[in-house]
Amino acid sequence: MARGEITSKKPKGNLDEAVGAIPPGAYSIKAFCIAHNISEAFFFKLKEEGRGPREMAVGRRTLISIEAAADWRHEREADAATEAA
Repeated sequence: MARGEITSKKPKGNLDEAVGAIPPGAYSIKAFCIAHNISEAFFFKLKEEGRGPREMAVGRRTLISIEAAADWRHEREADAATEAA
């Protein structure tokens, strides 16, 4: 059977469903903010204060790796623990 890009027929199934099933390797800033329930304005405020996650440049895009996001969450937890003490 010929591939869809050769026959110009769309493959069966929803591409969004297939992509959604694959865990991301990195977040865009918007996706990071959605995943962590913060506004983009607050993200940039944290970044300005030096409390944002590590970022990487990929071409013209700025991405946040899954590992950097996890490290950032651990740092925020540690900050909250020291503030409570």
